[in-house]
Amino acid sequence: MHPASSPPPRDPGLKGVVFAAVIGSVMVLAAAVLFALLPGALSEARDFRAARPCTEIGGSAVENGDCLSEWPATVVSTETGRSNKAVTNWVTLDGEAEEPPFRIRMRGHGPVWEKLRPGDRVTVSSWRSTVWAVGLGELRQDTIDEPGRHATVRLAVGLALLIVGAAFLRGAGWLHRRRATRAPAVRAAQVVVPMVATFLAATVAVVAAATTDTLWLVLLIAAAGCAVAWTGAALLLRRSAGGRTA
Repeated sequence: MHPASSPPPRDPGLKGVVFAAVIGSVMVLAAAVLFALLPGALSEARDFRAARPCTEIGGSAVENGDCLSEWPATVVSTETGRSNKAVTNWVTLDGEAEEPPFRIRMRGHGPVWEKLRPGDRVTVSSWRSTVWAVGLGELRQDTIDEPGRHATVRLAVGLALLIVGAAFLRGAGWLHRRRATRAPAVRAAQVVVPMVATFLAATVAVVAAATTDTLWLVLLIAAAGCAVAWTGAALLLRRSAGGRTA
């Protein structure tokens, strides 16, 4: 009686190839949309960084709001809400002008928001009619609408989507070739190692986008991260395959 033989290896199914190709295409398309919206956000970020205090300049810059202005306001109320399962911190201010009290969302809990109480006098920092920070004494805290922040978020998310989407598309092509050549079943390492490498490459790109405002430097770091991570993954898989055949 012969021992029971193991079942033949299963080749990658067509559904897996199509799924990886569709997911990768959607991610790359979403990244392209974000990158298309990026020039305007980057231009705004550059203008904001180059803006000077209104007290130092005058003329059209002050009239058009292109300078950094500060003006007093009084805290009317503070409240906490939720947006997409994330805690949001809001403060309602009275600018003591003709406009009614206005509500802004603060970034994080501190150092200002957690100390605010109704009746407190604060200093509002604005640029082009956008309130980007609130000060309390020597403390200052940015709002969620700080100019340039949207550029950072779009760049970071766009790079992450592009890297992961490219990995899915490459995986779809790899699975298709394996189906065409009836290659042996996929080993766990052949899936896990590229996934980890892609995660590391995307993390490097996101960190670069969040820590520097120089676009070419972000792209250079992201490209280097992808090259190092994916080259390391390829070498690791090759060594693993060599050890199995030895």
